[in-house]
Amino acid sequence: MIFPLLSSQRLTLTPINEDDRDAIFAIFAIFSDQGVTKYYDLDPLTQISQADKLIALFNTRYKNGEGIRWAIRLKNSDELIGTCGFNSWSIAMKHAFIGYDLKSHYWGKGYALEAISIIIKAAFDGLLSCGALNRIQADTVPGNNASEALLLKLGFNEEGTRRQSGFWKGQFHDLKCFALLSAEHNL
Repeated sequence: MIFPLLSSQRLTLTPINEDDRDAIFAIFAIFSDQGVTKYYDLDPLTQISQADKLIALFNTRYKNGEGIRWAIRLKNSDELIGTCGFNSWSIAMKHAFIGYDLKSHYWGKGYALEAISIIIKAAFDGLLSCGALNRIQADTVPGNNASEALLLKLGFNEEGTRRQSGFWKGQFHDLKCFALLSAEHNL
């Protein structure tokens, strides 16, 4: 399987590799920033070995045909500013669960919208190894207003709240379900 490289005006989406470990771990970078992980089912990283394990998890999901995660990089500098992808997909059911994150320094600048738009188009156009998807779903924790606004801007519909559907960081979490269907994309 050849990992799909995607790009937009300001971004390139590439595989996440071992060279990204410091960026993934850095105190004010992606997964060690408590602001980024506040609504995430992952504790902030405290050891560089945790970054290695996370990279291995992302790559294993792709190798096993279970999902895909891209590094979001600035085109002009190749800086890793976040990740995005499909945490899981079902080829038989033609649906996937999407996830994304950005370094907090890049919030509010349209990068997430740009990156997610690229992968949604690729998924609905059948350009990924899962084939053409019909449904993309996202779950948010109530209070994650920025993520909910992003999903609505992308055309996702809020479908409801699954009460205490998630459990991480020692507590139950309600999850708001958002979905976008292929037929609704670009209406």
